[in-house]
Amino acid sequence: MYIAGFVIPVPAEMLEAYRKWAENGAKIFKEYGCLEIVESWEDNVPDGTQTDFRRAVDAKPGEMIVFSWQVWPDKACVDAAEAKMREDKRLEISGEIPFDPKRLIYGGFKPIYTMGRE
Repeated sequence: MYIAGFVIPVPAEMLEAYRKWAENGAKIFKEYGCLEIVESWEDNVPDGTQTDFRRAVDAKPGEMIVFSWQVWPDKACVDAAEAKMREDKRLEISGEIPFDPKRLIYGGFKPIYTMGRE
């Protein structure tokens, strides 16, 4: 198992546009081997004293935090998928993106402990 994680600042009024954007992308990621995607809209994201999600992505007033993760079989699958997706015309950005991609945080993670999965 390999996890791709994201923290994304999204304007509050773009919730539905973001949800549709994520749903469309998920269909393609599934074709490339992604097992699961969770897109989470901010519900309880407190301001920290030293750092927090908002500061991490330089969230502006009126932006909400999306916390998202993808579950892949392994890192090799992610690497192969990313290489193929760069060539996939369906993933070319056209029109308005419902967030500022320059402030998105992304990382790949090897699980060291899981609960609830076989």
